[in-house]
Amino acid sequence: MFDTKRYFDDCVRAIQESVRFDSSQAAPLPGMPFGKGAAEALGHFLALAERLGFAVKNYDNYIGEAVFGSGPDLAVLCHLDVVPAGEGWTHPPFGGAIEGGRLYGRGTMDDKGPAIVCLYCMKALKDAGFAPRRTVKLIVGCNEENGWECIGHYNRCARMPAEGFSPDADFPVIYAEKGILHFSMRFPFADAPFTSLEAGERPNMVCSRAVARCPHFDEEAAARCGVRREGDDLVAEGRSAHASTPEEGENALEKLLRCFAAEDERAARICALLFDDVFGLKQMKDETGSLTMSPNVAGYDGKELTIVTDIRYPATFTQDRVTAVLDKFGAPYTLLHCQAPLYNDKGNFLITALQKVYERHTGEKGEPVAIGGGTYARALQNGAAFGPLFPGAPSTIHQADEYISLADVQTLLDIYCDALYELTK
Repeated sequence: MFDTKRYFDDCVRAIQESVRFDSSQAAPLPGMPFGKGAAEALGHFLALAERLGFAVKNYDNYIGEAVFGSGPDLAVLCHLDVVPAGEGWTHPPFGGAIEGGRLYGRGTMDDKGPAIVCLYCMKALKDAGFAPRRTVKLIVGCNEENGWECIGHYNRCARMPAEGFSPDADFPVIYAEKGILHFSMRFPFADAPFTSLEAGERPNMVCSRAVARCPHFDEEAAARCGVRREGDDLVAEGRSAHASTPEEGENALEKLLRCFAAEDERAARICALLFDDVFGLKQMKDETGSLTMSPNVAGYDGKELTIVTDIRYPATFTQDRVTAVLDKFGAPYTLLHCQAPLYNDKGNFLITALQKVYERHTGEKGEPVAIGGGTYARALQNGAAFGPLFPGAPSTIHQADEYISLADVQTLLDIYCDALYELTK
């Protein structure tokens, strides 16, 4: 319907350029609330949008937008911040290397690649002379991975559209997203068998490395738990994954704590509560799936071991139902980040329109699905996540060697261009 192939090369180059900014959250600087990298990534995106002929607005380096058309608003919500690179890469995480038909780098799929694809879809529609009957606002935030302060700032400075989609999850189309709850739980641990313990990088990433200073722990016992000695340290290595799918990763913190659990009742209790789920939190289930619980960050101050855990709970459940079980754990905890679930009628216009677009371009039946991930779609009154990951395709989001295939870039150009047309014609 629209010629998107002519934009492919420019789109790929723009993704490479964006990936080269390390936009993981850093210490704030004057005028840069999430650090220099995030501000530079936003500046790059908005400058590109302006060169392509769109009006742009930067809301104080929290979030920005590119605007196309007139009429009632339609949001396309993306983010330019990324999780930290982590370990295990075979390609530079901020290099944008292309090899074997894949473009590698942190953010290629989550979510810089899809954001730039959507920008070039707007360009394709504009160049074709299409005049949308709605105002498309391509909104790009810089704090999606760490608290959504960008969305809060946008709501203070502008008016969030009521309807739209976020290209930050899976196809065919997402009608529901689980609730999200991050909490820190404190466990008394004076006279611990270790003098220091550090694990994990972000609550929403399965812990891939955990280290405890423990010069006298038996090396053979550690090895049985999959932990190695490096000088005076015990080191556990795991495999990162998105915390909404912890089964796709390997939790290094669990390995390390199980080392101590055989000889220390306190460590055994932590394993029972947070990994063995003795209170049955994971038995909570509905059509959107089971509750997942992933303890991903830990630190020791000499008196207490503090562990930050990511929970994704079924979309028809309430936060109070989850915290009522946490209250039974017998350990003090603090809620750090909470997002209510998203739950849409599968038959509403937005869901059915996006479903139709998916089916038109893939030839496959597109049943709406639910996910454990949390996207910007829940910032809208009527929102849905829509791609970019295709059913059955491997996901490298929040993992080492994150990539987007070049073939998928072209397919996404076609799909998102059609989606914008379908929702604004």
